[in-house]
Amino acid sequence: MLPLKIGAALMVADLPRYRDWLIDGQRDLEVQDFLRPGVLTGDWQGVVAEARRHLDGFEGRLGIHGPFYDMALDMADVDIAPIVARRFVTGVEAAAALGASQMVIHSPFTTWDWFNFGDNPQSGNRPSAFEAKMERAVALLAPALARAEAEGVTLVIENIEDIAPGFRRELALRFASDAVRLSIDTGHAHYAHCATGAPPVDYFVTDAGAMLAHVHLQDADGFADRHWPPGRGTVNWHAVFRAIAALPQRPHLVLELRDAGDIPAAMSWLEREGLGH
Repeated sequence: MLPLKIGAALMVADLPRYRDWLIDGQRDLEVQDFLRPGVLTGDWQGVVAEARRHLDGFEGRLGIHGPFYDMALDMADVDIAPIVARRFVTGVEAAAALGASQMVIHSPFTTWDWFNFGDNPQSGNRPSAFEAKMERAVALLAPALARAEAEGVTLVIENIEDIAPGFRRELALRFASDAVRLSIDTGHAHYAHCATGAPPVDYFVTDAGAMLAHVHLQDADGFADRHWPPGRGTVNWHAVFRAIAALPQRPHLVLELRDAGDIPAAMSWLEREGLGH
């Protein structure tokens, strides 16, 4: 039922500014510092300690954004894949240390995949390009998934270039684990819809269905990854929120804005539209 309670994705440096807002409403929060290259190979424990210091009294749902720069889930290079796999394990360790229940990771499916999977079907003993990508992703993420299951952390796979939302859903189901679910980034889906022929954003929500555990809320113009506050771009927010409200569960809902200073404007617009509070 609308309106829905909204939280935010923030860097630790932004937590003091929004601490009271987060705690007063016990809103969803995603700490994003761990996506930065170098954090998980450096003093990530210090980042966790600083975040926990600011979040004393916070009892809302908590997640982190995991690594993604040059961290392809379907890494084919046999020397590099173990490095990527270890980085995801460290991400889960950071999430657990923070007390987070989710870690966002990025979909491996590209625009190129959509247009070329059909040109690379199964041939003899060779799997199709689609199956090969799925197999690599499942194998690479296996160590992080084992750690996530042990720590009570759910890995949520976010759409990036995805044109077919069902591909990502099939990948999540392939793990056969309650610790793998789906994430939707509304701006990414809108870009894919406008620029590459994907369905509209609310279709992504409906396709994910009961697998949807997390949503990045950001507006865009369908051309680039703007991360504008809702109401500034061309996402059909009423359709998106109706689709979310129709789900049997409530995914984490966090504003992921390029400028954290736009959160008040985003919330004012969502409140006026009767969509969020």
